[in-house]
Amino acid sequence: MTPLLSLLLLLLMLAPGNLSAAPVNTELQRIEYEVLTEGLNHPWSLAFLPDGRMLVTERIGRLRIVLPDGRLDPQPVAGLPSIRQYGQGGLLDVALHPDFARNRRVYFSFAERGAGGYGTAVAFGELNGHRLENVQVIFRQLPKTTKTYHFGSRLVFDREGHLFITLGDRGDRMSAQDLSRHAGSLIRIFPDGQVPPDNPFVGRKNARPQIWSYGHRNMQGAALHPATGRLWTHEHGPQGGDELNIPEAGKNYGWPVITYGREYVTGRPIGEGTHKPGMEQPIYYWVPSIAPSGMAFYTGDRFPAWRGDLFIGSLKFRLLVRVRLDGDKVLHEERMLADALGRIRDVRQGPDGLLYLLTDADNGRLVRLRPAN
Repeated sequence: MTPLLSLLLLLLMLAPGNLSAAPVNTELQRIEYEVLTEGLNHPWSLAFLPDGRMLVTERIGRLRIVLPDGRLDPQPVAGLPSIRQYGQGGLLDVALHPDFARNRRVYFSFAERGAGGYGTAVAFGELNGHRLENVQVIFRQLPKTTKTYHFGSRLVFDREGHLFITLGDRGDRMSAQDLSRHAGSLIRIFPDGQVPPDNPFVGRKNARPQIWSYGHRNMQGAALHPATGRLWTHEHGPQGGDELNIPEAGKNYGWPVITYGREYVTGRPIGEGTHKPGMEQPIYYWVPSIAPSGMAFYTGDRFPAWRGDLFIGSLKFRLLVRVRLDGDKVLHEERMLADALGRIRDVRQGPDGLLYLLTDADNGRLVRLRPAN
């Protein structure tokens, strides 16, 4: 990319959109927000292309392109496999291969129909204009089920060349404790779908070799820690008990045997309490639930007071959560933008050092946070 083109792209990304009516005061930073794009049908995930465009998934099964100036390209990306919105499932996460500049590979997760019902699947295709070519499905959650919820799903590449896939229990609680089922687990594979030989359950009878950790309810946030490179995830709890975890190989994170959540209707405890030998504790949890979705560590220069903080979207309370950390310990939590934008589905740091949010609605929006002048 030439210096002139890079400058033009930067100017487009910094151009003002539909700004908030007034700056917003937060604990450490005075900010404003601008709506870049409207009219998205329940957008789920966002990825930044090297040329300044953005890819956005819509749960109904469309992959959209947002131009650098924030305009929505009217032509969806073609070439995706058959995707049907089914309950909470549909077209979910999107991520670029770390070597996208060379191989043009775009990875995405989606609800796939097959024997027994539906399950989360992951595929990639090579982006050529408005089309994905040479599409290959590299992971299929097995077995499938007719339940309509808890599909996960986030995609994260680590620094060693693995692809992590977060899944939900698909509404069958005890499947999260059953290693013969993918549901309720964190998956670790190579980008071509092959299983790394050092995965913890490789060679174990009646265990799926793709599983990295298990005992998870419904993970909808995942991000690599910028200093350690370790994967952090969060997951939904039932009426309390949303968890923040750093999943380790082969470990059991407890659902539904232990949880800080309670039954929706009766409010009664679930399982055997909150602790049990051999099951891991979260590094942080929320009671009541915030319904977390989307997560990003902030590493940029535009909000220096936030550098190193973790940002999480809240669907239930319609706000953005900022988490201050000391290593693996949560020191403080700030909640901002309550009811200003709606249900926040995804949170990303852009190449310009600003924060980008997607709102979950029939008329979903792509929103950019910037320092207030």
